[in-house]
Amino acid sequence: MTDDHPHAEWSGVMFAMLRDAGIKLFCYIPDAGNDRLVSLAEADNETRAVLLTSEEEGLAVCAGADLVGERGILCMQSSGVGNCPNYLSLAGGGGFPLLMMITMRGDYGEQNPWQYPMGKAVEPILEALDVLTFKVQHRDDLEKSTLAVLNATSKGAQSGAIILSQKFLGAKRF
Repeated sequence: MTDDHPHAEWSGVMFAMLRDAGIKLFCYIPDAGNDRLVSLAEADNETRAVLLTSEEEGLAVCAGADLVGERGILCMQSSGVGNCPNYLSLAGGGGFPLLMMITMRGDYGEQNPWQYPMGKAVEPILEALDVLTFKVQHRDDLEKSTLAVLNATSKGAQSGAIILSQKFLGAKRF
């Protein structure tokens, strides 16, 4: 049986890379851009998907995982980045190498005008809080950006975010 989910191919590639790098916790706020990745984490015996009540909660869970020698990823939509600056500053001060995957809204092809302000603010907010950003605009960017963020957040001990643009994901239709 083939998987006809629109994000099946790249989600499978990214999931395998994350799992092989030791990511065991997939903390998430539900979003169409991360739903397939989360489904793969739920189905795998070596990983665990953790449904969150807020994005900040995911930062705390990932920091806690780091404290016990485990790795996690926070998967959220770009609008959720606005909820995180205070926690990101605490993570930076504590030296937690947080890993995030952010699915964008408010860029290429966006039809909802309310999404543009936060869409424009995502990278400046992250950069101001010393979070490295790795943007995926095209399918060819996926493995390179995923490997780069994994290296930065493990061996490099930095916080980093892989940002999946709407150009890559496809704009949501209303």
